[in-house]
Amino acid sequence: MIGAAEPVAKAYAEELARHGVSIIFVTRDHSSIRDTAATVSQSYGVEAVVILADFSLDQAAGNLIKEAMRDKDIGFLVNCVESVASPQSLVEMPEQSLLDLVNKNVAVATLMTRLVLPGMLERSRGAVVNISSGACAKPLPGRVTLTASTGYMDHFSRALHLEYSGNGIFVQSLTPFQIASSERQPSSSSTPGWFVPKPEVYARHAVSTLGVSNRTTGYWPHTLQYGLMTRIPEWIWVLGSRVLIS
Repeated sequence: MIGAAEPVAKAYAEELARHGVSIIFVTRDHSSIRDTAATVSQSYGVEAVVILADFSLDQAAGNLIKEAMRDKDIGFLVNCVESVASPQSLVEMPEQSLLDLVNKNVAVATLMTRLVLPGMLERSRGAVVNISSGACAKPLPGRVTLTASTGYMDHFSRALHLEYSGNGIFVQSLTPFQIASSERQPSSSSTPGWFVPKPEVYARHAVSTLGVSNRTTGYWPHTLQYGLMTRIPEWIWVLGSRVLIS
């Protein structure tokens, strides 16, 4: 589980655990996921391991992951794009923050997939789930790197599924829209509702699509939003975005 600090990733992990799947959390910050791992283990009686891996150390982090996966039957890999706290133009983003964001949302997910694929191919079964965002459908002002990285994850997933589906590997691109903050991270801008599900509600719907659809929002009200967004001509979308910004 990569990007487990995100509420939707935590909820997805708990939903898998509810189905009896043991979880390995890969994170740079142990404190952000330690309690989640303990809760998952106690609530569902499965193993929940936290691996500290700093992918800015290049291949050294990959070696840690390989060692942790040794003798384990890795059936699922879940990569989750990390969101941006608030809209920022590209020139407003500090250079290091920009590099970190691209590294986490593009390079790390790609490397993790590369690490788990050999074992899945050997067993002729496995699933890779990439949770990005409906932001991949249209560009969003102030979120250049987010829309770009979600677009990469979506195309990466589709290409990967095309390449390995014949080998028993199911690759899914999940592109949800807004999801309510968890109870531990309340936010007035994301009050739960029909179009803004709680993380656990979204996760339950998303997991039910595993093995059924390789490209989906994971939640049918979001599919309505995605369909509407993709049908808006680009020039109208751009014009509307500029009016809202001004």
